[in-house]
Amino acid sequence: MKESLLKILNLPLPLKVILASSAFFGFICDHILDITMTHNEQFLSVGFVVLLDGFFGVLAGIKREGFKTYKALKVLRNIFTWWLILFVILSIETSFKVSWLSETIVLPFMVFQIISALKNASMAGFIKMELLNEILDKIDNHKGKRNVD
Repeated sequence: MKESLLKILNLPLPLKVILASSAFFGFICDHILDITMTHNEQFLSVGFVVLLDGFFGVLAGIKREGFKTYKALKVLRNIFTWWLILFVILSIETSFKVSWLSETIVLPFMVFQIISALKNASMAGFIKMELLNEILDKIDNHKGKRNVD
């Protein structure tokens, strides 16, 4: 054991750097894999919600102004941004042994994404405006009835 440790210590500096950096990146990749596989349902649900909103957003955009590549690519940017946010939050939850952080931070934004998907679906012609208004009125019916002229 002592001899193998001395062999590693006697390696040239570039090999020590490669060995240390590969061990570090291996640890980071294992941490990422552990968090994503432990909480895969959350990553999938965030991905599905963002893709749903993006799908109907692209269809509404095609109907309104034609296909725009940069707007379609924003869907991929949004999904990776939300996954990164979720990963950081779950990493904090795992480190500090709390379980409420992801629900408190991510869930409200996902509700807004779903409402945005409903609006985009309405603008694309998949949902009638009256049905969308009925759905949105039922979200906060404690405010009373809305007068629509």
